[in-house]
Amino acid sequence: MGNAVSSRLGSGAQRSEWQFSGNGVLRSFFERSGMCMARLDSGIRLIEANVDFSRQFGRSLTELDGSRFGDLLHQDVRSKVSQQFTRLLAHQCPRFTEPKVAFRRRDSAVFSGELTGIAVLGDADGIDNVMVLVRPEKGAGKGQPAAGRKVRLTDMDARILEGVAAGVSTVKLASMLYLSRGGIEYHVNILLRRLKVTNRPALVSKAYSMGLLCQGWPPRVHPDYMTVS
Repeated sequence: MGNAVSSRLGSGAQRSEWQFSGNGVLRSFFERSGMCMARLDSGIRLIEANVDFSRQFGRSLTELDGSRFGDLLHQDVRSKVSQQFTRLLAHQCPRFTEPKVAFRRRDSAVFSGELTGIAVLGDADGIDNVMVLVRPEKGAGKGQPAAGRKVRLTDMDARILEGVAAGVSTVKLASMLYLSRGGIEYHVNILLRRLKVTNRPALVSKAYSMGLLCQGWPPRVHPDYMTVS
């Protein structure tokens, strides 16, 4: 459970228009929810964050003050999330939820979780600010090491991981990559050991949570995780 005391970022504290319109219930929820919560201005910059948000991203409230929310996202999801904020600010939807987003901590470690954005209306029914809620996946903790620190894949391992993530069968993968079925299973078992998981679904989930697989379709291994030949 997070600290019951939330801190307002410096620049946000100077702007009366960013108040919660006197809604004490919303203020209490922000401070005591135990969730990672923050408020953004129309430029998608942070104007307030609670302690849980600060702790999860490994950044002080001073560092977060005025920073771009996009800088907290893995580069592969920034465009998609930006489109969601654009729709929100254009009154095309009151809220959005992205169930699988890769985030970056201050130490460049990556963790995944759910992102929800909610438009907070002012007195004139205009959007005063945007509330964001980040729900890290269970066990995300401080995230996985960033690319380049630990996992590096050969071209063959990368192509096999992409195939597994796309649901390609062992037989078809073997035909595509000119390997035997045993050869495919050998490489899959190597990937399972390296990512410390026990089956293929867990392998794909872990790869996405680490940022090893780019968001989008078809699955592609991020270039940062490839060995340099």
